[in-house]
Amino acid sequence: MRAIRVASAALLGMTALTLTAPVAAARDDGERNITSFGFNVSPTTIAAGGRVSLSVNGCKSDTKVSSGVFDTVTIPKGQGSATATVDWDAKPGAVYEVTFQCGNESGHTDLTIATGRPDDPTHTPVHRGVKAGIGGSTGGFDLSEIGFGAALIAGSVGAAYYWSRRRTGEHGG
Repeated sequence: MRAIRVASAALLGMTALTLTAPVAAARDDGERNITSFGFNVSPTTIAAGGRVSLSVNGCKSDTKVSSGVFDTVTIPKGQGSATATVDWDAKPGAVYEVTFQCGNESGHTDLTIATGRPDDPTHTPVHRGVKAGIGGSTGGFDLSEIGFGAALIAGSVGAAYYWSRRRTGEHGG
């Protein structure tokens, strides 16, 4: 009889663990840009005529990087980066998509064109930082997900213990 109770408690605990995994993994921040390789454009905001650094890691073939705001650049297999010059006629304030093509897989990120020109002495560049996590990493759990998972696990373990103790008391032994 004891083996049945232990097996029931273990099964209930495993069910709780299984049900918490999809809750944590189902989070979607609107980004559907998951690739097996990582990529980055730096800086993410630049003035027309400026140079951007294009980097890739984990790609096992040549990577083609294209955008409507600069000529297509090829990053050869084994190299991690290249540069591109933004067109002088890029529209200030516009956001252009930059596409990284590695084999049959592609990922994209945005490049924003700042107002002013790099050779304009009155221009103050806009620095917004790097949009991290694009590419192979979509990153982590938040505290509410961890708390919810812990509560489900604790509740199922507590219920299993309660029901196993209650049955023992009812049958006298």
